[in-house]
Amino acid sequence: MTKKTRPARLTPPVSALEKASRPEFYPVISNQPDLPIIDWTLIGEAAPVLQNTPSADLPPADAVVITWAEPELAALQHVFCQSNISMSYSSRNQGSWPGWLKYDKNMPAGAGEDWSYWGYYRLVTMGTKNVLLFKSNTHLAASNGEANLTAMITRIINTVQPSLILSIGTAGGTIITDHVGTVNTVHAGTLYNSGEPATDWKTYSNPWIAGWQTINKPAFAQLLFPIPTTAADLAAIQTQFNAFYHTAFPLSELNVGGLDMGDSAPQLKNMTGAATSLLTASGFVVGTSDGKLASFACVEMDDAVIAEACQGKAVQFGFIRNISDPVQNVALPNTKEQPDQANWGSAIYHAYGFYTSYNGALAAWAILNA
Repeated sequence: MTKKTRPARLTPPVSALEKASRPEFYPVISNQPDLPIIDWTLIGEAAPVLQNTPSADLPPADAVVITWAEPELAALQHVFCQSNISMSYSSRNQGSWPGWLKYDKNMPAGAGEDWSYWGYYRLVTMGTKNVLLFKSNTHLAASNGEANLTAMITRIINTVQPSLILSIGTAGGTIITDHVGTVNTVHAGTLYNSGEPATDWKTYSNPWIAGWQTINKPAFAQLLFPIPTTAADLAAIQTQFNAFYHTAFPLSELNVGGLDMGDSAPQLKNMTGAATSLLTASGFVVGTSDGKLASFACVEMDDAVIAEACQGKAVQFGFIRNISDPVQNVALPNTKEQPDQANWGSAIYHAYGFYTSYNGALAAWAILNA
């Protein structure tokens, strides 16, 4: 079906290949606290239990939780697999963890060195539920990405036979009040197409409603981790950014509305009771301070394809996305030659995506627990 929204005149997305061909800026921040040990007893619950994960094929499970980048994987590992110890900031770039198995069964013809496996997986239990954790190596933004991502989700559905698939991870902000670290949960994905008016973009939705009972427990807020942004670190990122890109932007122009400063209490929003969708693009589309994309929960790079595949198989799906880079100042340059909006968003993501992903992973655990 098609989402009806106001037409948007948007710059075509910067492709992943174009972005990868440019030097990547990685800022350095001084405030780098560990992710803490999770005291599940505060809310009368227990940590997920690690299972022996079969290597022959993906095991049956009640639910699948898919994540994407290394900082997201580290946060998922912390919440679901090793919450009894703290996790250092340096762990955010770790690409593999003990107990996770590579999944490369029946790769399509043409797969090679650049894409030789679907992803990594690990099985845990939550009470009586089996939950399959999956770190995807298959992305919409890659060559033949939509077909390969659809094939991966179809394989997961046919083999695991879950009743629910959750995709979790970082995303760009679209709502002009969402600070870094906000977590938005939706049950619909819209596929961006720069060649069509927004009224023709396809939206895939389903009846799944996120259970919020665990998140509503009074003590649950004590398990959340406020994003450790400081004025000094944001000023340092601005200085490093300008030196790297040979620009001279003041922080007030980069940090529009102060959204790159995290809330004192991270905001978790259940948007599954409304018709809100997120926006999926095959390249880097940026939400801006003029609110042009504010009807969407966020913008990311995979979920609408997952929604389409699940809808075709009658499997429920939901998306739990943390805002790792809030909306950008519409006055900043946004061209393929000078994509300052995307560059600043990437800088904030690299600095804080590890922390924003923790709260997203914890929200995923709480929704499954409910």
